[in-house]
Amino acid sequence: MRLGTIEVWPPLLLAPMAGLTHSVLRTTILQFGGVGLLSTEMLAAARLPAERQDSSPYLARTAQESPLSYQLLLADDKIIPKAFEALHRFQADAVDLNLGCPAPQVRRAGGGSSLMDDPARVRRIIAQARRRTSLPLSAKIRLGETLDEGALRDFCRMLADEGLDMLTVHARLRGEPFARPARWDWVAKVKQWVRIPVIANGSIDSVDSARACLKATGADGLMIGRAAARKPWIFARIAREVYGVEMPEPDIRLPRLYATFVESLNERFQPERRLGRLKEFTHYFATNYFFGHHLAVKVQASESIDEAWRHATAFFALNDSGRPQQD
Repeated sequence: MRLGTIEVWPPLLLAPMAGLTHSVLRTTILQFGGVGLLSTEMLAAARLPAERQDSSPYLARTAQESPLSYQLLLADDKIIPKAFEALHRFQADAVDLNLGCPAPQVRRAGGGSSLMDDPARVRRIIAQARRRTSLPLSAKIRLGETLDEGALRDFCRMLADEGLDMLTVHARLRGEPFARPARWDWVAKVKQWVRIPVIANGSIDSVDSARACLKATGADGLMIGRAAARKPWIFARIAREVYGVEMPEPDIRLPRLYATFVESLNERFQPERRLGRLKEFTHYFATNYFFGHHLAVKVQASESIDEAWRHATAFFALNDSGRPQQD
């Protein structure tokens, strides 16, 4: 699959997730392989011009994290010139526009999924962005406030007509929780409406669900979110089993993976930025153990990363199989 000038293979993409898709999770995924396009977490366009790559926790990046798409959270086109100057300075490989975040604070500010209610404003944003960069440009959307086929069709076609290189569809309505199975049949509709690559997102957490999603949607690729934090080897599994990529079977050793994660946090982030990211990751990682909630609760209650690490080593000593309860 091509995203502008970038060849994305295998067509497996990491979803942008606040507090999760930072440099350490990205390199944790890369040690297993199989991911075709990485992502930052959401980046506030208004703050980008003042950010410094050598100090911002949102922009930390190692040389191996490539290609890397920078996801931009914005509400109008006024900030685009300065934001894209910053993205070029940071050597972004691609840019993704956030048109789907359902968080109330984001919607109140006029960003995220609220933008789908104002197609004219979105048209101006994309037109301005397209004028400011030759980088691959994509967007991530939800299905809307309600299931309105005509409105969604017109919106998606407008996005493609304005020059997007790719569209990712999180197949849920704005107010639907993650527990609700994704509406893959609506991704299939979008695929029929536009000629640019369409990526399916939602309810993809295993090789079987990846196969089922591709069959149901005809999508050009898959974007994986929370499952990437639970099972950073999921891309490698799907790349091998679904796309036939020749690569080694993932060597999954959970205590070692967690230890490397902590070490990398200590190396790349300032002390005050480490513990929150470890807590966020542990919430998902702990589900690999039958009694993982004990680990998650202890780490959540920790007041320092050293305390969290002590709790983790004690937990691993009692649960030393080192293998996930399910793949």
